[in-house]
Amino acid sequence: MFENTEKTDISKLGEFGLIEHLTKKFDIQHETTTIGLGDDAAAIDCADKTQVVSTDLFIENIHFDIMYSPLMHVGYKCITASISDICAMNAKPAQVLVSIALSSRYTLEAVEELYTGIQTACNNYNIELLGGDTSSSVSGLVISVTAIGYAEKNTLVKRSGAKAGDLVCVSGDLGGAYMGLQLLEREKQVFLDQKDMQPDLEGKDYVVGRQLRPEARVDIVEAFNELKIVPTSLIDVSDGVSSELFHISNQSNVGMKIYEEKLPIDQQTYDTALEFNIPPTTAAMNGGEDYELLFTLPQAHYDKIKNSADISIIGYVTEPHEGIELITKSGNLVPIEAQGWENFKKNED
Repeated sequence: MFENTEKTDISKLGEFGLIEHLTKKFDIQHETTTIGLGDDAAAIDCADKTQVVSTDLFIENIHFDIMYSPLMHVGYKCITASISDICAMNAKPAQVLVSIALSSRYTLEAVEELYTGIQTACNNYNIELLGGDTSSSVSGLVISVTAIGYAEKNTLVKRSGAKAGDLVCVSGDLGGAYMGLQLLEREKQVFLDQKDMQPDLEGKDYVVGRQLRPEARVDIVEAFNELKIVPTSLIDVSDGVSSELFHISNQSNVGMKIYEEKLPIDQQTYDTALEFNIPPTTAAMNGGEDYELLFTLPQAHYDKIKNSADISIIGYVTEPHEGIELITKSGNLVPIEAQGWENFKKNED
């Protein structure tokens, strides 16, 4: 039990600090639970495979804004974000459960649009909707998704296996979703100030798409299997690369060196960042919601990935006392700070 003698603002702990605080007294009771708290998903022994389970909440005006997010895209993105956690365990997603809470301003047609997006994602990733729950909400829309997947027992990957000397790799490119969000927020403010103005999104299809309709990297998990690669650690980029590096570092007890020049940044992301006076490296390191996979590999696998058009080697794992540092293009060493997405903001009232 908790003995509360004072009132503490949750923002002092942050999302992950809050989770750790609330769950530190919970122990694993069943031998079938092979991974509990602290990773992208829980793992349960299931006959000849391991079942992987994760759950996510998506709350209107916290995780999405319907002023610029079509409900079809909201539905699609909720599934993508949820099964990305399954991919982050080197597992293949198979089923989802979706629960929603709706305020009275949502019509049947609006909910149908949401579920069209959910169905499109399920069809695209070959996963099944098993069920869920519905309720009313006093304000806005709340969506809860539980994702279920499966992995071979000897290929499940946690955050805690990175070793000094391993390669640090990432799929796809970084920062696009963050710059798409900046663009959409800017156009929202323009619209609120001048109702007759139309959004100016010309030439920004890629970054807008990365924000509104990202894709989970199921294909990378399949590539691991085809190449007979089992990463030593793995996580998805939901809160920003900097934050994810710290998760792996903390749970594997290692340091890391990341090369700025090796960060994969799409040209449209790069140009949009400059337009907003944001260093492209900052967008790549601290922007969230890319849902790419960040992972470490033994150097012995280098030849298997060196020619991959969709995997970039961005650094290497070091001993823990060396910390997490960015090697800039000019050769300087800069400590990396975790500045990704933060759910809990300080209450100013």
